[in-house]
Amino acid sequence: MKKLSVLLFCLVVFYGAKAADFEVTQYGAVGDGLTLNSKAIQKAIDACHQSGGGRVMIPAGKFLSGTIALKDNVTLYLQKNAILLGSIDLKDYQNLDPFTEGLGIDVGWALLVAVDAKNIGIEGEGTIDGQGSAIKAKHILTDNRPEGERWGLRPFLVRIVRCTGVSVRGVSLKYAGAWTSHYFQSRQILIENVKINSIGVAHNDGIGIDGCQQVRIKDCDVISGDDALVFKTTSRLMACKDIEVSGLRLKSNQAGIKIGTESIADFENIKITNCHIYDTKNGGIKLLTVDGAHIKNVTITDITMDEVRTPMLFRLGSRLNVFRKKTETKKTTGTFENVTIRNVKAKAADNAQLTPPSGILITGVPGHDITNLTLENIEISLAGGGTVEDARKVVPEAIDQYPEVKTFGPKIPAYGIWARHVKGLKLINVKFNLANNDVRPALLCEDGKALTVSNWNLPATTTAEAIIRLENVLGANISKVSVKGEAQALVRIEGANSKGIKVANNHAPSIKKQVEFAANAQQNY
Repeated sequence: MKKLSVLLFCLVVFYGAKAADFEVTQYGAVGDGLTLNSKAIQKAIDACHQSGGGRVMIPAGKFLSGTIALKDNVTLYLQKNAILLGSIDLKDYQNLDPFTEGLGIDVGWALLVAVDAKNIGIEGEGTIDGQGSAIKAKHILTDNRPEGERWGLRPFLVRIVRCTGVSVRGVSLKYAGAWTSHYFQSRQILIENVKINSIGVAHNDGIGIDGCQQVRIKDCDVISGDDALVFKTTSRLMACKDIEVSGLRLKSNQAGIKIGTESIADFENIKITNCHIYDTKNGGIKLLTVDGAHIKNVTITDITMDEVRTPMLFRLGSRLNVFRKKTETKKTTGTFENVTIRNVKAKAADNAQLTPPSGILITGVPGHDITNLTLENIEISLAGGGTVEDARKVVPEAIDQYPEVKTFGPKIPAYGIWARHVKGLKLINVKFNLANNDVRPALLCEDGKALTVSNWNLPATTTAEAIIRLENVLGANISKVSVKGEAQALVRIEGANSKGIKVANNHAPSIKKQVEFAANAQQNY
């Protein structure tokens, strides 16, 4: 990470240097919101580039445009009250680097794009407005296909492809036709003090980092119709690596923080800290690898969540999609290891994808465990309401399915943490609060190895079969669990493969039986 900080410092110094300014109005641009300015703005960019670089200035006004492309050493600078306004005619957009996204749709058209460029920037106090809803309204008048098939023709707002030295600072990004900002196979990226409000059509991801390295994202405010902050790898050629994120506020109709919607190349050395996630409709933190990627050395700390549907999902799966089918082939199942989530306080939404809500879902697939995941200092408040029948719900494996919370719902047989196909899972200093009684276990682990549970504080519940249920768990240490309520057992052990389980130094005065064995379980621990 030290190397990353040095590179980003150099990037900031470069953009602070004195350079020539090129006013777009001097090249024929008109800020009346009606004149199409694509050619005029492109002329200003080309002239700036040919002169050796500088800033292309967009003054106050509404400058309507289709696709414009940044070039080496050019910063597009939007002055206060300047608006770069996206055309609502699809014919005004170009796709300079086509690809297929995770749902199989061809995409890549964009309003502001840079391909194979160096030392570029998008800065200032102005706004880039894609008019996404207006684009869609006009589009569907002539395109009768289902929305899931036609949306890919609509343009991204900002698209950065294979660039080095990228600064995006201060600007507001609004109402994209598709993804709001997409950074692909690029290096040395600084995204700072950016405000995103991109809602109104489907697939309005806020900040999308796709196979990029040496990235710093800080102090941004994102309201998005799709994932707010998302890391993907749609090509196997470049991993998401050496990334630092801090000080973000994230609101989303999908996930707050997400890794792995598309996950064919690796995700490693990623640090996310001091973020607030609120009013999200499909997950707070979601870490996924389903197309062959290796997730490793990821740390997420000091996160607060408010009114978030299903605070966390961790998934290792075997969908094994390919997104550039002409040049790449399928990979084998990846790995998920050495991830730490620490210091998280969440208020889960009562109305969730899961009924009743659950806090954390963790699942690999048979033969492929999520390994060495640590959750520490976690507090989650939940609605409760789980029944005896809910506690015995069988969750589908969904080995090759799209990785979403609803894939495993609508019922999860634990209110706190449900974990399956895990190894070396550490759950330390965990607290749950319930608004209503819930007879599901606080923790259910299925097919686990080397499980650690320590320093838990659990609410008063009644009539539960068990507070913790372990099914085919090989090696576990359950200690310092404090339970206020009643249950038939603190820990219930099931499955012929369960053994090596230690239960000691817990505080559950209203629970008479510390350990209960099912008929199919070995009575030794």
